[in-house]
Amino acid sequence: MRAAFLTAALMLLAGCTVGPNYHRPVVKVPPTYRGADAAQPGPPTATSFGDEKWWTVFEDPQLQKLIRTALQQNFDLRIAATRIQQAQAQLVITRANEFPNVGAGPTVSGARQPPIPGVFPAYSYVAEELGLSASWNVDFWGRYRRATEAARANLLAAEWAQRAVISTLVENLATAYFQLRELDLELDIARQTIASRKQSLQLTQTLEQGGATSLLDVRQAEQLVETAAETIPDTERQIEQQEDQISILIGENPEGIGRGLKLTDQPLPDTIPAGLPSTLLERRPDIRQAEQQLIAANAEIGVARAQLFPQISLTGVGGVESIGLNNIFTAASRAWNFTTGATQPIFNAGALRANVRLSQAQQQQALLSYQQTIQQAFREISDSLIAYRKLRDFRAHQELLTEAAHQAANLSEMRYKGGVSSYLEVLTNETNYFSAELNLARARLNERLSVVQIYNALGGGWQQQ
Repeated sequence: MRAAFLTAALMLLAGCTVGPNYHRPVVKVPPTYRGADAAQPGPPTATSFGDEKWWTVFEDPQLQKLIRTALQQNFDLRIAATRIQQAQAQLVITRANEFPNVGAGPTVSGARQPPIPGVFPAYSYVAEELGLSASWNVDFWGRYRRATEAARANLLAAEWAQRAVISTLVENLATAYFQLRELDLELDIARQTIASRKQSLQLTQTLEQGGATSLLDVRQAEQLVETAAETIPDTERQIEQQEDQISILIGENPEGIGRGLKLTDQPLPDTIPAGLPSTLLERRPDIRQAEQQLIAANAEIGVARAQLFPQISLTGVGGVESIGLNNIFTAASRAWNFTTGATQPIFNAGALRANVRLSQAQQQQALLSYQQTIQQAFREISDSLIAYRKLRDFRAHQELLTEAAHQAANLSEMRYKGGVSSYLEVLTNETNYFSAELNLARARLNERLSVVQIYNALGGGWQQQ
C-alpha cells in the first residue's frame, strides 16, 4: 500500500492543471480624474485623499466616537464578518479534497453455522480486526487545486466586501451626522428668528394700540412669527428621526445622539488631492472584491474542464485480523489490499461540456462586472469632484445672498419705524432673509457632504491601521 500511495504521489506531481491561469485584464484608465483640477490645481500627484485615515478626515470627536462604536456594533459589518468565517471554513473543506481520507478502527465479527449432515459439521467463530483504511482521488488534472484557488479567491472577496461595508458605513455615518448638525442649525435659526420677530410683533402691537399703525400690520407681524414657528415642529421631527437612523448605524436601539462641533465649525480640507487613477484599482475595496470574484470564476473553468478527463482513484486497507486476540499482533495476522482505477466519462448527454461553457460564461460575466465596477468608480469620483466645485461656488454665492437679504431686512425695518414704508415691505424682506438663512445652512451641508462622497469614491474609510 505504501508503494501504491507513493506511485499516486508521483503521478500527482507529474500531473497538470487544466484551465486558464489568471491574468489581470487590461482596463481603460483615464490619465486624470475629470474635475480633479478644481479640487487640487496643478498636475496630478501620487498622494490621494482616499489614502487618509477616517479619523484625520473627520475631526469632530463626537463623530469619531460614533464611528468607533459603529465599527464594533453595526449589524451589516458583523454580518460581513460572518461571511468571512464561512469563506474560511469553505476553503478548508475544499482544500481537504486534495488529500487522502484516512480512517482506523477495530471490527469484531462472528458467525455460527449449523451442521449439514453428511456434508460438514457445525462451526462458529469470532474474529477481531484492527485496520487502517485510506482513499484518495488523485488530483492529476488539477480539479481540486483549481477549486482551492477559487475558494481562496472567494475568501479574499469576502474580506474586501467587509472593507467595502466599512467604507460605506463610515460614509453613511458621517453623512447622517452632518445632516443632523444641519438640522440643529436650522432649528437654531428658526428659534432666533422667532425671538426677533416676537419683539417686532410686540412693538407693532404697541404702535397699533397707540393708533400709530393699523391692525393689518399686526396681522402681518403675526404671520412672520408663525412662519418661523411652523418650521420648528417639522425640524424637530426630522432631528429625532435622524437620531434614530444614527442609532441603528451604530448598532443601538433608537436613542438621543450626542453633539460635537457645529456644522459651521466642521473643518473643510484646503485641497483634495485625487491621486493617480491607476492606483484606484488597488485601493477601492469594491474593485478588489470584483477582481477576486473574477479570479474565482476563472478557476472554476479549470474545475469544469478537469471533469472531462479520467478520474484516478486509489483505495487501500491494511491491518491485522485474527480469530483470537492472543495472536492478533503476530506477523501471520497481517492483512492488506488496495485498489487503483481510472474512470473516463463516455456518455453524459453533453452535461460536462455544457458545464465548461457555463463556467466560461460565468467568467465572462465576472469580467464584465469587474470592468463595470471600475467604470462606475471613475464616474462616482468625477461626479463628486464636480459636485464639490459647484457646491462650493453655490455656497459662496448663497453667503452673499444671505448677507444682502439680511441688510434688506434691517433697512426695511428701519424704514417702517421711520414711517417711510409699510409693514408689507418688512414682511417680504424678513421672509426672504429667513429662507436665505435656511438655504445657506443646506449649502454648507451639501459642501461637506460632497467631501464625504469624494473620500468614499476614492476608496477611503476602510483603512484601520
